[in-house]
Amino acid sequence: MLGLAGAVAALQARALAAPARASAAGPASGTAPALASGAAAVPDISAWRAALEAFADTMVPGEKRYTGDRAIAGAAEGPGAVQAGTVDLLCLPELGLAPLLPVLAELLDTRAAAHALARGRVLLPVVGSAFAGLGFRDRTALAAELLEPGAADQKLWVLLALFSSLAFDTAAHIHTTDAIAQRHPGLAWSAFPPPDADGLWRFPEFGYGRELARTHPRTTSGGHPA
Repeated sequence: MLGLAGAVAALQARALAAPARASAAGPASGTAPALASGAAAVPDISAWRAALEAFADTMVPGEKRYTGDRAIAGAAEGPGAVQAGTVDLLCLPELGLAPLLPVLAELLDTRAAAHALARGRVLLPVVGSAFAGLGFRDRTALAAELLEPGAADQKLWVLLALFSSLAFDTAAHIHTTDAIAQRHPGLAWSAFPPPDADGLWRFPEFGYGRELARTHPRTTSGGHPA
């Protein structure tokens, strides 16, 4: 939790410079839009969505949504983090990250452009995102550098990788019963079981096929220690 708090603080510090850059470059440049003081509105995602989707797809790869889909590399069959709603999770008002996401995408694209230049790579023609312009092998190599312990801004990328996994594995941005009803791609892929008729999940079978220990006599009816 301390690491996540530090990551958010770092993003907030970087966001202070974003309005000035956006004002100078104009809205067509794809840089972060200027944010009013205390604004909580989600900025236009068309400028940065491709970068964050491409990163999420690198963490949990999936198949392309349509022909010509550049954000998703198509490195695996079935749904991935993008189809599972990573961007929706990042934009949850409760997280408070939405106004900072353009800054994160800008940092990611800057690192991607440097990675491509150093290796003589030709970026695919993806409007607004250098990271999405990388091939999957280069995306993976760059992600490994970003996530390496001790790397600059490593906590930021761990944060993004964590939310990519959470979106796929748990549908963290949707109530679980709603996610089941909507056939959430990640939960459906993992065959997550539906609840009982009353909406509660119960697990009558032991995970290891046998009871490993007797229940403590002072355990409450809700399964908690007394």
